[in-house]
Amino acid sequence: MNMIPPPLLGATIDGTQSELLRALARSLNAEQAFWISGYFAGIAEARSGFAPLEASATTALGELVTHTGAGASPTKIAILYGSETGNARALAHEIAERARAQGLVVSLEDLARYKTRELKNERTLVFVTSTYGEGEPPGPAVPFFEFLTGTKAPKLEQARFAVLALGDSTYEQYCEAGKLLDRRLAELGAARMHDRVDCDVDYEVDARRWIDALLDKLKQETSQTQVTAQASSLTFAASAPAVTVPAYGKHNPFVARIGTSQRLSGRGSSKDTHHLEISLEGSGLRYLPGDALGVAAQNEPELAGDLIALGGWSGTETIAGRNGATTLQQALQSEYEITALTPRFLEKWAQWSGATELARLEGEERARFMARTHVVDLMQSHPVSGLAAQDFVQALRGLQPRLYSIASSLEFVPDEVHLCVAPVRYHLHERQRHGVASTHLVDRLALGDNIPVYVQQNEHFRLPADTATPIVMIGAGTGVAPYRAFMQQREALGITARSWLFFGERNFRTDFLYQTEWQAWLRDGLLTRAEVAFSRDQQQKLYVQHRLLEHGKELYRWIAEGAHLYVCGDAQSMAADVQDALLAILAEHGSLDTELAKETLLEMQTAGRYQKDVY
Repeated sequence: MNMIPPPLLGATIDGTQSELLRALARSLNAEQAFWISGYFAGIAEARSGFAPLEASATTALGELVTHTGAGASPTKIAILYGSETGNARALAHEIAERARAQGLVVSLEDLARYKTRELKNERTLVFVTSTYGEGEPPGPAVPFFEFLTGTKAPKLEQARFAVLALGDSTYEQYCEAGKLLDRRLAELGAARMHDRVDCDVDYEVDARRWIDALLDKLKQETSQTQVTAQASSLTFAASAPAVTVPAYGKHNPFVARIGTSQRLSGRGSSKDTHHLEISLEGSGLRYLPGDALGVAAQNEPELAGDLIALGGWSGTETIAGRNGATTLQQALQSEYEITALTPRFLEKWAQWSGATELARLEGEERARFMARTHVVDLMQSHPVSGLAAQDFVQALRGLQPRLYSIASSLEFVPDEVHLCVAPVRYHLHERQRHGVASTHLVDRLALGDNIPVYVQQNEHFRLPADTATPIVMIGAGTGVAPYRAFMQQREALGITARSWLFFGERNFRTDFLYQTEWQAWLRDGLLTRAEVAFSRDQQQKLYVQHRLLEHGKELYRWIAEGAHLYVCGDAQSMAADVQDALLAILAEHGSLDTELAKETLLEMQTAGRYQKDVY
């Protein structure tokens, strides 16, 4: 017979409470004990200490002891998420919080840290995952996807699952990571308890409708135990406050002030990169090196005006926008995505214009058309007259905040956040095009102007917990931003472990971003080594991956000695080329074949020793 140890008596537990707790413990089965421990752990997390129990609370605890065990154990669900920018993580946490409030036993885990050996033991699985680029899983979740699609994945006939997929409908492989999960889990024998939902970048409405339906289903099928009912009624002399949540976030950004905006690119540069300093004074916002700043930018007023003119509207029409009644002009400027085409808008415009050639587009052909055609182009080439302004905005996608890697450390510059921004400008169909947030920040905001912002945590791009661990920072262009934050943090905290920078840009004279700072860190010994690659300073193009290969032997030694590798910058070319270079280095200097080199890099990623922040 298992012996139940008595609670420790002392200042916080008196004899009566001790007896009540022992009686409660004797009446619990294993799963109920797990639930109760989580209940009290949640209170402990929210408070610095328990207030004394009122008599009513003690009575409630006694009733809880009396009635525990009368009903079935609450359903236990595993909520697993794969997140690139934090949206999937936020939704997973919301599901977990609401499920716990329903009395469900919940485990919540990032797929990057989930122990795959536990998968065979799960019975109810809820997945929330984003899709990265052209159908790829989120970078941190790649090892889990490799496991799930490999031969070592277990049979899951005893499990049931639901998948919430996030993606961007402008990509052909829309929500492909979620679709892969959904398909593979079914292949392994798991039962689909709730249909998958595919959510676009304006995911909030569809995602919460799905969450509501899922939790309603679980609530209906789960017999709530007396443990849940009674435990929920426990009251304390001072109510336990909710776990602290940030005052400002994606849906309630802090209105910050632009303090500095200066051009980093030198005279004559073909680029126009800027350094911004934004005041967070009075916000209470905290961030760590590796985090991103969410910026709620606005669309170009001129572009909004062009759409209004093409639609035959005045702009003063009152419409029901995403945030309530507003004018068409204001809605197009601040609430809706008015640049990129989406399948939904293309379908609607084909219907309104009667253009059968648009309706026939599908697959790769549709993806190519959408990539080279914006909303304004479609309105010009296939005009529609008499369209209601309300119908037009309802076909558009909601405007989402843009994320920028933070280029500063709070330990170094309190109450500030710094950004490194390269405005997106290009020509398409004889028209100048502009990036939404980048040109808003650089071209349309002046010193002292306000901008709504929030901090987006990035747990997958962090300095090593062990400050003695060497780091290797690899980036090109604005991808140097988080490394500036890393170095500021290390300087502020006096961290002197080895560090190595690999940086690439176009020209040394005009494009060496934060050059004097890197030189100072190198001179002072805070930066051990720096290798630079300026692609246009010689006849043959030289990129950062070439520098990696050039120093492959020494880089392999750093890796063998436990160094953490970081990659930041363009995902389409730089990050892929860097990964190929790292694989070549592992193969050559580690005497590994191609497959073993891939496995080694994957193991490093799983262990948090190979981290990427690519876009």
